[in-house]
Amino acid sequence: MGRRNLSMMRLGRCVAFLAAAAFLLPFTILLMVADQQYHLTYNSKRVFYQESDFYKINGTYYAPTFVITTPTLSRTQYLYENGTHDEGLLTRDKFMEVNSRMDARREFLRSECSRLRLDSSSHKAYAWEYLINRQYHVIWCNIFKAASTSWMYNFNLMANYTAAFLDKTKEVPLELARRKYARPTVEMIKKAQQDSISFLIVRHPLERLASAYNDKIVHAWPKSFHDKMGQRIIKKYRKLLANVQPVPTERYPVFEEFVAYVLDERKAKRALDMHWTPYTDFCTPCKFNFDVIIKFETLDEDQRFLIQLARLQDVVKPEWRNSGKGANTLHNISHLYSRLKKSQLDGLYKLYRYDFQLFNYTIDSYYEIVQEDETSNHG
Repeated sequence: MGRRNLSMMRLGRCVAFLAAAAFLLPFTILLMVADQQYHLTYNSKRVFYQESDFYKINGTYYAPTFVITTPTLSRTQYLYENGTHDEGLLTRDKFMEVNSRMDARREFLRSECSRLRLDSSSHKAYAWEYLINRQYHVIWCNIFKAASTSWMYNFNLMANYTAAFLDKTKEVPLELARRKYARPTVEMIKKAQQDSISFLIVRHPLERLASAYNDKIVHAWPKSFHDKMGQRIIKKYRKLLANVQPVPTERYPVFEEFVAYVLDERKAKRALDMHWTPYTDFCTPCKFNFDVIIKFETLDEDQRFLIQLARLQDVVKPEWRNSGKGANTLHNISHLYSRLKKSQLDGLYKLYRYDFQLFNYTIDSYYEIVQEDETSNHG
């Protein structure tokens, strides 16, 4: 009897073990498949099968049939076709054309960073304005007044806010975003860049400044932070225009008053408002590697390229959501700068020098419209 009981106990243990193994096996297989899919797709951001089966775009390999799959979406997606799969996607030829443009921009940035020694260890990296989306593996440095409204909306969509909620809410988009996107450290960004697409959007520095002035100063909400700033500017600088006939009567600072304020703030080494801080201060682009450099001048094509490259076309659309008020045409920008003296334009070039140099912008045409004064020196 003792041996029989012992045998039955051993048999019971075997049955229990097999039952537990059978129960856990499906979960083990799912975990292995998910882990393999993650590593195949994201770890190198490159090879799905073998390198020889794919062609390369910016370090990423795609199949000649232009078909890719992602673990975040259940159906097959198309990077592009001969034509378009979804409305708004770039054709193959246009995609490759924009890709070449990105190659040139990255190379120019690297060259200027080296020439100006902005990539040296003496310059500190700044991570405060970056947003890292780990679900879609996209990193963005937010530059205010450079399509920031549109892409803050997109990043909120990618953070799983619904479009219906975002369209009706009165909450500030940046505050919504920061509930989902923690302020990263430099180390967090560099680690995330190993399996993500990083991008930033830049704009001609003087156009960006004019846009910020129009939006935040001219059309400031009554009793808001910027409205109070405007009143302080008028109090300090309007009396300096007393010899100008007629004296400005606007209830907001005129452009030359605003520029004088910005330059004096910089001279006093006080922190500038985020809407006109140089974006090389914001993003320190010489300290991070960017896959995509979008320019405001080619915004539509560039952001379509990014959306396709990052496979975001089922999540975001290349919409233009400009929250600015009033007109901001080149004519109005020219009118604003025609109010400045050359010495003020010199000061602006000095302030935004690296923005100009790193992203291949020029200032020469603005010197043709400003007013003469005694001395001027730029370059």
